[in-house]
Amino acid sequence: MIIRQATTDDYVSLIEIWEAAVRATHDFLPEANISALKPLILEHYFDAVALRCACINGYPAGFIGVADSNIEMLFVHPEHFGSGIGKALVHYAQTHLAAVKVDVNEQNPMAIGFYEKMGFNRTGRSALDGQGNPFPLIHMSTKVKSEDTL
Repeated sequence: MIIRQATTDDYVSLIEIWEAAVRATHDFLPEANISALKPLILEHYFDAVALRCACINGYPAGFIGVADSNIEMLFVHPEHFGSGIGKALVHYAQTHLAAVKVDVNEQNPMAIGFYEKMGFNRTGRSALDGQGNPFPLIHMSTKVKSEDTL
């Protein structure tokens, strides 16, 4: 596996990975939301993050996007779930992109568990997602900052 900077030439493969992973893990997300997000990701979100992809035999199998020390997106094709690609991408983002935070859909307990195993701790919760939809987010960080520790 090689992790490299993604280019616009990768976007078609990456959006296919995104859609396959979302359909496998985000059963709470209605079809209308998936359809609305897809062009936004292609036209805006990919360009707004430091985007890296993990390639196997020269083809992307997963990707991560980081902005302002926050993991904005991490998706692995379902064919590669459990293969270590997600862990490798998070480790890369922590080491090379200074990633220390992530927001995770509350209705995606597998993702929450994954980030907890990667050393992230819950630091808060929002009732709405980034688009203002009623899909609560769990805020997580590798640097615990809570009122209890101040």
